[in-house]
Amino acid sequence: MEAPAAPHSPADPESVEITLTSAEQTREWGRRLAGLLRAGDLVMLSGELGAGKTTLTRGLGEGLGVRGAVTSPTFVIARVHPSLGDGPPLVHVDAYRLSGGLDEMEDLDLDVSLPDSVIVVEWGEGKVEELTDERLQIVIHRAVGGAPTGEAPGADTVTGTDEVRRLTVTGIGPRWSAVDLGALTA
Repeated sequence: MEAPAAPHSPADPESVEITLTSAEQTREWGRRLAGLLRAGDLVMLSGELGAGKTTLTRGLGEGLGVRGAVTSPTFVIARVHPSLGDGPPLVHVDAYRLSGGLDEMEDLDLDVSLPDSVIVVEWGEGKVEELTDERLQIVIHRAVGGAPTGEAPGADTVTGTDEVRRLTVTGIGPRWSAVDLGALTA
């Protein structure tokens, strides 16, 4: 994993870049991220199909110690995973099939759940930003194309696999200006 260690001011959102080379590393990073999350946090995940958004959320669920297998909620739109301990529940939303903005999301009552839960929204850009001024945005870039001859498109030239992901993690708002996102890169 790699990351710049650039200082930031509270007015400028802090961003870190992280490189992950396997699905297990993505899950482990999600487990680590869970240690920074608390009730009231909104995490927005963006990235193309197959980028690893649900894999990352599975790790978050493991790190938060929630009940139930974290799977893609594409067809049910949202799943609530209650905590098995004293931590907050995880609300996992997949907004891929939703075309509207916050109006369509209101049926999910995310604004009611937010104060007591960690809410993770896949494909939430342009749909949930109005829920709170404080959020963690994670964009997952998956290498595609440009593979050497004989390798699958998107393959990593070192491992020969399609597992390399580059995450851009940006904390927005006062909540995240006080958090050292660089700790997630170590």
